[in-house]
Amino acid sequence: MDRPRYAAYQAVAAVNRDDAYANLVLPSILREEGLFGRDAAFATELTYGTLRHSGTLDAILTSAAGRDVQRIDPPVRDALRIGAYQLLHTRVPAHAAVSSTVDLVRMVGQGATGFANAVLREVAACDLDTWVSRLAPSMETDPIGHLALAHSHPQWIVRAFSEALDGDLGETTRLLIENNERPPVHLCARPGLADPVELADASGGAPGAFSPYAVYLGGGAPGDVAAVADGRAHVQDEGSQLVANALAVAPIDGPDGRWLDLCAGPGGKAGLLGALAAQRDARVTAVEVAEHRARLVEGATRGLPVTVLHTDGRLVGAEPKLPEGHFDRVLVDAPCTGLGSLRRRPESRWRRQPSDLPALTRLQRELLTAGLRAVRPGGVVAYVTCSPHTVETHVTVTEAARRSGASVDFVDARPLLPAGMPGLGDGPTVQLWPHRHGTDAMFLAVLRRG
Repeated sequence: MDRPRYAAYQAVAAVNRDDAYANLVLPSILREEGLFGRDAAFATELTYGTLRHSGTLDAILTSAAGRDVQRIDPPVRDALRIGAYQLLHTRVPAHAAVSSTVDLVRMVGQGATGFANAVLREVAACDLDTWVSRLAPSMETDPIGHLALAHSHPQWIVRAFSEALDGDLGETTRLLIENNERPPVHLCARPGLADPVELADASGGAPGAFSPYAVYLGGGAPGDVAAVADGRAHVQDEGSQLVANALAVAPIDGPDGRWLDLCAGPGGKAGLLGALAAQRDARVTAVEVAEHRARLVEGATRGLPVTVLHTDGRLVGAEPKLPEGHFDRVLVDAPCTGLGSLRRRPESRWRRQPSDLPALTRLQRELLTAGLRAVRPGGVVAYVTCSPHTVETHVTVTEAARRSGASVDFVDARPLLPAGMPGLGDGPTVQLWPHRHGTDAMFLAVLRRG
C-alpha cells in the first residue's frame, strides 16, 4: 500500500466517520506511518485538499457513478474522493491516481475495485473546468449556486460572504479561491521576548506585512522553532494579532493596569496581551469556561502577568473576581461559526449549519453585554469574531450595545490598525479578509463605555 495515500485516507476517514479534526489527527497518523519530508507533505496535501473540495468532488462523483455519493459505502467514498482530488487538482498522472486508488479500495472496501476503477476513469475523462461547466448552475441565473459548486463551499456560506462584501460577486469569488489555498503559518514574536526580524531570520521566514509582531514561517514545523519551543513566540494568525493589539493601543483616560480577556481559550490573544501588559506594568485576567481550554491558556501565558480564571465570562458582577466597572480594557473574542478561518480548518465548512447561528449569536450578545458591564467608564471593549457573517458582527454588536443599558460609543477601529492597511472600509468597525489582507476574516468593533 502507498503509505502517503493510506495516511491521507485514514485522516479523511477519521474526519468524516468520527467528526475528528484534520489538524489533530493527521500529525499522529504521519508519525505512525513513519512519513516525513515529501511523503508527509503529499499526505497532507491530499488530506486537506480532499476535505476542502469534497463538496465539488461529491457532485462530480455522483455524476460519474450514476448514483448519489451518499449511497456509496463510506470507506469507498472516502477513497474515491482522494482519487478524484488527485485527478482534478494535482499533477499526479491519471493512471497513477486511478491505480493507487483502486489499490486503496481493495484494502478498505473489498469487492468494489471494479466500481472504483469505472468511476475514476469517468472522472478522468474531463478536467475540472469541464465538470464545473457541466454540473454547476448558470452564473447568470444562480450565481450563488454556481460559485458554491465551482469553489466547493456550501451555498449558505457563499451567500453570507457575498452579503458581507456588499454583493460584490467578483470579490466573493476571490475570497472563495483564497479559502481553498493552503495558508501560510503565522508566528507572533511576543513583544519584549522576541524580535520579529531575528525570529524571521532564525526560522527561515519573513516579517509580516502588517502586524509588528508577525512572522510568516517559510516551512517546517512551528514546534521546531526555538522561540516557539521556549515560549518567546507562538503560532497565531496575523489578523488575530492585529485585533488584540488594537485593544492594547486604543486610547483611554485614567488608569490602565487592569485588562480582561473574557473568552481566552486557547490562549493566543491572552499570550500577546500578557506580553504587552508586562511592558506596561499591567495585569491580564483571562477567563475560560472550558476546563481543558483554561489549562491551555495557563500554558500559553506561563511567565506573563496573566491570571487564569476557570469560569463563565457571563458571570461578571456575580463572580467576585469579575466585578462590574473594574477593568480598563476588555477583549471579548466570542465563540462563533469560524467562517473566517475556513482555509485553516478544511472540514468546518461542511459541519457548520445556519441552525448554529441563533444559539451562537445569543451567546455572543450575552458575552459582549458582560464585557460592557466589566469595563469601567472611560475604558474600552474590543469585540472580536473570526467570522464575517453580518449577524455575528454588526447585528450582535448593535444589539448588545442597545441591551446593555450603558452609555456606549463606537470608537473608529481603523486608526488602531497599522497605517497604510488597505481595504478597511468606512468604519467604525473593521473587517479583515484573506483575499485583501492575507489574514483570517477577523471582525473588530471597539466600544468605549460612557
